[in-house]
Amino acid sequence: MQNADPTLINEDLAPTPPEGRTWSVHHMASLWIGMVVCVPTYMLAGGLIELGMSAWQALFTITVGNAIVLVPMILNGHGGTKYGIPFPVLARASFGILGANIPALLRGLVACGWFGIQTWIGGSAIYQLLNVATSNGLVGDAIPFLGINAGQFGCFLLFWALQVWIIWKGIESIKVFETYAAPVLVAAGFLLLGWAYMEADGFGGVFAQESKFNTFGSFMAVFIPSLTAMVGFWATLSLNIPDFTRYAKSQRDQVLGQAIGLPVFMFLFSFIGVAVTAATPKIFGGEPVSDPVVMLGMMESGVSVVVALAILTIATLSTNIAANVVAPANAIINMAPEKATFRVGALVTAGIGVAIFPWKIMASAGSYIFVWLGGYSTLLGPIAGILIADYFLLRKTELDVESLYQRKGPYWYGNGYNMKALFALLVGVLPCMPGFLVAAGAMDSTWVGFMEIFKYGWFFGFFVSGIVYLVLMKTDSSAEEATA
Repeated sequence: MQNADPTLINEDLAPTPPEGRTWSVHHMASLWIGMVVCVPTYMLAGGLIELGMSAWQALFTITVGNAIVLVPMILNGHGGTKYGIPFPVLARASFGILGANIPALLRGLVACGWFGIQTWIGGSAIYQLLNVATSNGLVGDAIPFLGINAGQFGCFLLFWALQVWIIWKGIESIKVFETYAAPVLVAAGFLLLGWAYMEADGFGGVFAQESKFNTFGSFMAVFIPSLTAMVGFWATLSLNIPDFTRYAKSQRDQVLGQAIGLPVFMFLFSFIGVAVTAATPKIFGGEPVSDPVVMLGMMESGVSVVVALAILTIATLSTNIAANVVAPANAIINMAPEKATFRVGALVTAGIGVAIFPWKIMASAGSYIFVWLGGYSTLLGPIAGILIADYFLLRKTELDVESLYQRKGPYWYGNGYNMKALFALLVGVLPCMPGFLVAAGAMDSTWVGFMEIFKYGWFFGFFVSGIVYLVLMKTDSSAEEATA
């Protein structure tokens, strides 16, 4: 890249050379197994049971959602494999050299939220582990403003500090965890499934349970936003998947690897979450428990509980750093390639992860699925629509790679920002915002009519923004020059 502007490129943003593109189907599938097999996947599946679905309804919702999100995942991965470029650089083609910072930061901000959520889960596992060892010695009154007790907050900060230490040492230090954590968590998941089977006297009764929805309409009222949340769960990776597919040997490797790794293992691990959560009322009595950390805390103390919580902590550590640090770090690097490093970006991510108070997001299945997953998917769906419309329909997968690193040429759009892309983004996002605020409790029910748009948030934004962007670019002669 001899003609690249030094303010727009560094080692992390430069195209991956041919010798660096070594990932096969196996590597791509393994990447997905490592990200799919995590506590949030379990909680997402179990949360549908908590919301009133039957086990079969929950599994159907998960399967359909993952089949849908696999499509933009593979499409957006194409540019990474063909040109070896990461997501922030690919976004320069549609949003402009400087405008690409906006989608990169929006995606990065969501990753910061996920980092905080996973940190809360890991800290909760440590909290339960210490309570088992000290006979509930950490239990106490909630701290005003925080809403959690000192023991919970201390364990959260402990797990956060452990991750910061690993980040400071360098991302290479996580490779040992990444290699072994996912298989261990899969094994632990099946052990948990076996335990629930024994305690509930089989799953016959569990899978025979009817849903709490008496009519088709009442089911659809929960199914639609839940489906949006299923898509939203991986809406983050469907954007920055080029950060990983840039290392794939071929399109075949990235397509097959993702097609095997995402839907297959998402279904398998979700099955564990659904089955175990559906069994908890029979085992413990009361309502379904979708949080495995809470459920383990309800078990009788013993070596098995301690081992399970320790495995949960290590696996969460591995998944969190791999899945939720790369995207925001790259977004920050893209803003200032000459100054920012992966370490700086990762530390900023860790700081924001604390500031969002993730325990409030995870307070209930409804707030996790409808508010968090549904909310951020309304931001990311429009970006995915614009990227795919630009890359496949407007440019026919042809990019001038050198111009992606220059403050001139077709992707500069006069001032570094493609205002048409930003306008299309707003058109896809704004109609969903009132519905999101109603769901979050920030607006009263007089705006409840907007909830219907919000329920379809990712789908609405994806298609509306993609179409608006394509129309604006096709009808502008100067924009057409950028595609030549």
